[in-house]
Amino acid sequence: MMPLRSRSDPSTDHQTRNQSKASTLVDDLEAAFIEFSGTVLFLLIAFGGAQGVSYASQSGTESPIQKNMYIAAVFGLSLLVSAWLFFRATGGLFNPNVSVALLLAGVITPVRCVLYCIAQLIGGIAAAGLVLALLPGPLASNTAPGPQVNVAQAVFIEMFITAALCLSVLMLGAEKHQATPFAPVGVGLTLFACHLFAIPFTGASMNTARAFGPAVVTGFHDGRHWVYWVGPFLGSLLATGFYTILKYFRYWRFNPGADSIHSPKSPDPSPSDSVDADVEAGRREKAPARA
Repeated sequence: MMPLRSRSDPSTDHQTRNQSKASTLVDDLEAAFIEFSGTVLFLLIAFGGAQGVSYASQSGTESPIQKNMYIAAVFGLSLLVSAWLFFRATGGLFNPNVSVALLLAGVITPVRCVLYCIAQLIGGIAAAGLVLALLPGPLASNTAPGPQVNVAQAVFIEMFITAALCLSVLMLGAEKHQATPFAPVGVGLTLFACHLFAIPFTGASMNTARAFGPAVVTGFHDGRHWVYWVGPFLGSLLATGFYTILKYFRYWRFNPGADSIHSPKSPDPSPSDSVDADVEAGRREKAPARA
């Protein structure tokens, strides 16, 4: 009769750990596939909007402001919708730089971060390829520094707008509070605002996958593509560093109850109520004690 193995048997523990690692890896691969799908959806709609602007502007009647507003709106709304669809599955990141920020903040593991980044980069290529195949004209989604914008300026512009986007994800999505279910709205609006700022200067990438996909499909037409790797990566570091400082300061102490939905925590600005309460308290103190 074979002896029974105890729960502390090293071979059993080793097998259990291997099974756990395999299960975690399968989960990471499945999550990466969802990130790929969401990235394709997000960038397909966004690139399609940019392609539509290029197609419609052949008449030459639209102003640059109108074009920029349209592109900013389609990118912001596309991220809002796509991120909300996939928010409960993977968080709806669709951006290697957001993935790096979440890794540095301890939200996701290194393995999941690497798989996410690969899936998002491939998703950017797939979305750009689909737009090129489906819609007429040359691909209009490439990013490049604008006229009179040098590479140093482009890097720092991309750094700051990427930091704003990553910080919105950290504060609205990673931090858990009453508004967390609506994080995609805030993140989408952040992308919209950053596009309004940076489209004329850098094309407003703030997402290496967004710049990489069209560059691959069109053959890297611009030698300054590295800007869209360095700038957004620095933005991830900046956002995570600032988020860490906020956590160190325990920022929620400065405005307690900001996301409360309980009406008793609302302020009562009526002075008459407080005066009446003070008068009534004074009367009770002066009243003689009954035998």
